[in-house]
Amino acid sequence: MPEVPYDELRWGVVLSAAGQFGEQPAGHGRVLSGVALDFPAAPGGHAPDAAALTPDAAVLAPDLTVLAPGAVRAADGRFGAAAVEAVLEVARPGLAEAGRAYARGGVPLYVVVDPAGAVCTVHTAPSPAAGVYREAERVPFGNDLFLPLGGRTVVLRTDPFPTPFPAPPTAPFPTPGTD
Repeated sequence: MPEVPYDELRWGVVLSAAGQFGEQPAGHGRVLSGVALDFPAAPGGHAPDAAALTPDAAVLAPDLTVLAPGAVRAADGRFGAAAVEAVLEVARPGLAEAGRAYARGGVPLYVVVDPAGAVCTVHTAPSPAAGVYREAERVPFGNDLFLPLGGRTVVLRTDPFPTPFPAPPTAPFPTPGTD
């Protein structure tokens, strides 16, 4: 069976997760995908990805962003790191730099979904000065993620997340002679 293209995997994860966040209890902020956010740059002025606009800031567009309730855009039309409750990214090369920017920005929850490994990594306890998350938990697909968001817990099911090699379809009827 052929491998599923990355964009199909990415959108499968994003749409599934966005729908699940939307089903959760009221009082949460907005859920956005691919929206430009301002984050502090790395020490020395190196911003993650090629989206650096100034030596002291980086602009990233996470696969999925959960904004804090009442978050407002800055004068430049973008949300800053302080407005972000959580970021979910689908694993890809170069994502480590973005993770460091999220930690430097103090984003409390950073989830990396790895369809190839069929695992999610939930990063918490950011250390902005070091640009790292102090805690990480790996959760295999098929297990629920219990995500602490602004005084509430959001449950994200991982069983609908796609993998690059889907299981072959099962026959609807038994094959004759295999009883």
